[in-house]
Amino acid sequence: MNSQPKIGLYLHVPFCDAKCPYCDFYSMRGSEERMEEYTGRMIACLAEWGAKCRRAADTLYFGGGTPSLLGARRIAALIGAAREHFSPEQEEITVEVNPARDLSGFLEAVRAAGANRLSVGLQSANEEELRLLGRRHTAQQAEQTVRAAQKAGFGNLSLDLMLAVPGQTKRSIAESAAFCAQAGVQHVSAYLLKIEPHTAFAKNRAALALPDDDEAGELYLYACAELEKRGFRQYEISNFARPGFESRHNLKYWHCEEYLGLGPAAHSFLDGKRFYYERNLRRFLSGCGPVEDGTGGGFEEYAMLALRLAEGLTERGCRARFGHGIPEKMKAAARRYEAAGLTRPGDGAVRLTPKGFLVSNTLIAELLYSQ
Repeated sequence: MNSQPKIGLYLHVPFCDAKCPYCDFYSMRGSEERMEEYTGRMIACLAEWGAKCRRAADTLYFGGGTPSLLGARRIAALIGAAREHFSPEQEEITVEVNPARDLSGFLEAVRAAGANRLSVGLQSANEEELRLLGRRHTAQQAEQTVRAAQKAGFGNLSLDLMLAVPGQTKRSIAESAAFCAQAGVQHVSAYLLKIEPHTAFAKNRAALALPDDDEAGELYLYACAELEKRGFRQYEISNFARPGFESRHNLKYWHCEEYLGLGPAAHSFLDGKRFYYERNLRRFLSGCGPVEDGTGGGFEEYAMLALRLAEGLTERGCRARFGHGIPEKMKAAARRYEAAGLTRPGDGAVRLTPKGFLVSNTLIAELLYSQ
């Protein structure tokens, strides 16, 4: 291993029981034979990349899909390979799970293998919303999964919530926020529903009782307030954590730090270059390498990612990375949006408010390119 900063390691597991109507992630059903083949190829990939880049990784994230479908034996084998080729000890190892089945045995085994963070796909604690989202679990099953994880020794748990779903109300959002707090988890990811092309929701959009943009914004701001009230501090547009439990792996993305993504549809940023594997399991299994996607890490990209964070774009961060502070034009542009409640003054930083996060794409472009 060389002395360069440690990277994040992301493994994309493309297997799922079924496709949720809103989901645009690369996923499919997987047979035992196909999952075994995938695991073998991924172990070979970890060895190849470990020898090639010779970088230590201090975070490991199993995303999907539904990584738990691989089973504990395969997850443990992948954790072992990651440790062998990237670092003996990853400080944060996250596994995503769906709570549709009894996972107690799986959770005990992956915890013993080294996983120390769990991300549970709750989406809502409201049964009607779960049904509309095509989820195959109940809130009670999600609670059972959290309890089983805690019993297995997981002390760092995250729940996913989806906002602005058809028929959602402030009352149901409050119920979901209360569910997260009462479950004793440390982290919540709360995403606004986005209707992606080629999904079942996109094909059936006219029949969905979707809130308009103003209503969706109101629900988002209400969710932010409810989660903050319950001790989950907002640290990124869609992420909230109790102090000290922010996702270390995802912070690498938002801090524009380097990471290696392996598996079909996985993206990477390594040695200043961006590349990705195609959304094609067959080609990945056959040994096809990644596709180059240009360079990365410049000021504009760094600023856009930093402005997703509550800490914002800081003078100190800019100077450490680029040798200069925040451009004066950018600071002046940020001051112009303070009166509208979209930005907030800071000690040597440009920061968006929750209201600013709602229009972040437009607002960040205004801040970056304002004359």
